[in-house]
Amino acid sequence: MGSKYKLKLKDLKLEFFKEYIFPIFNFLKPKKKITNIAELKKFIQGKSAWVSQETLYGYLKTRMGTKYVLMFEDEIFLESINKAKWNIYSECLQDLSLYCLSYLKNKYNFDQVNQAQNIIEDILTEEKLNGMPLEVIERSKSNFADKIDKIQWSEHYTNSPFENSGYALYKWAPIADELKKLDKKIVLNSIHLKWENIKKEFSTLINL
Repeated sequence: MGSKYKLKLKDLKLEFFKEYIFPIFNFLKPKKKITNIAELKKFIQGKSAWVSQETLYGYLKTRMGTKYVLMFEDEIFLESINKAKWNIYSECLQDLSLYCLSYLKNKYNFDQVNQAQNIIEDILTEEKLNGMPLEVIERSKSNFADKIDKIQWSEHYTNSPFENSGYALYKWAPIADELKKLDKKIVLNSIHLKWENIKKEFSTLINL
């Protein structure tokens, strides 16, 4: 029983480091031009993962200080991180998909905004194999369909397009509510700055 428990914690911690460190290395790799829908989907998937993980783990580390590493010995806390990770990531996927397609519609008269639902569903199908919970997948599909029905493609990218992922970070981060209230402005600003970098990068990679 004890050895199995330790092994499980070890595996979970290893998974954490893989998820936190590898996306950072991928983010620093030379950037490839976006020339088709498949590459656009890859960009959305990779950058959404990077933003969600950087902001979530960064916030936890900042708030917990020296207790940060010790908390990864707590199985319940690890489960809370996993739940937060998927929920924040799903909102990042939706926000970035809508931003990119809206930007392309406005700047380049891109006529394939009808690909939005397909892009999200393809990514979610891949993430199901990586462990994304079914309830998160189904909720994401439903929420995204609702957003598409209401969106103004030509102007969405200028109207706080990353607001939902910001509030998802604030909502799902496994930090006590009384502490999160104190951190709200800082938390929302941290993810806002990450998205600003992604927006700048995206504008330089377009070659559709």
